[in-house]
Amino acid sequence: MKIDLHPSYKKSHKKRIVNNHNLSLKAAEKIKLFQQDPTNPILKDHQLQGEKSSLRAFWVTGDIRIVYFPVSKDYVIFLDIGSHNQVY
Repeated sequence: MKIDLHPSYKKSHKKRIVNNHNLSLKAAEKIKLFQQDPTNPILKDHQLQGEKSSLRAFWVTGDIRIVYFPVSKDYVIFLDIGSHNQVY
């Protein structure tokens, strides 16, 4: 699976994730899992609703999510990472 990082994702990642070593490791682990099998139930991948209904998200931890746009079956663009309140 090909993953591109939108500038907004890079900014959020730098601001919210990079300074927390454990969270950074957990995010990398979940992204690797997502690349291998995006349907893995551990990720709790789900379609968003409302204005963001064209987007999907998956869990990094209990409160941290990665929001992405599925371009095709094998290509996604990560748009945001952060807590539930930050990304929704």
